[in-house]
Amino acid sequence: MTFFKAFLMTLAIGLVGCSASANTTKIERAQSAAHSELSEKATILDADGTVLKEGNSNWKCYPGIPIMPGDMHPMCNDPVWTEFLKAAAEGKPFSTDRIGISYMMQGDANVSNANPMASDPNNGDVWVQEGPHVMIVVPKELLKGISDDPYNGGPYVMWKDTPFAHIMVPLGNKGM
Repeated sequence: MTFFKAFLMTLAIGLVGCSASANTTKIERAQSAAHSELSEKATILDADGTVLKEGNSNWKCYPGIPIMPGDMHPMCNDPVWTEFLKAAAEGKPFSTDRIGISYMMQGDANVSNANPMASDPNNGDVWVQEGPHVMIVVPKELLKGISDDPYNGGPYVMWKDTPFAHIMVPLGNKGM
């Protein structure tokens, strides 16, 4: 199951509450998704939307979604990226007239570069497991001229032909 699909399923289903110690671990993991000046001020939310720690900025950080046991991918999102995820969770198209930013400094799961809902790495798509990265959603017209090759050595467009197209900016080695 892809990170994106697991994230959407968890948003739709919700999670059962957990102990204070588990919450502390989730908060620390969520804060590891972005640099501390941003993540320490962010509101920390569990995947079901439960507030784990109230913040004093418009950023929201999540501890991640278990795709396989022990496999978590924390992320921190600005308001535009939060709307991007909400639209995806509701199965609605997304468009924006502004830039949106998401940090995933702990890396991501193995994901199809063509289809956010793909779950079979043998489906013929190009799949990538990105290490630390920043994701940027922009108005569609600003994606023109950016490669969609995740192995080009720089930024690339993920999910190019979908309403969820965005720019991936690798900051480290793939497959971390």
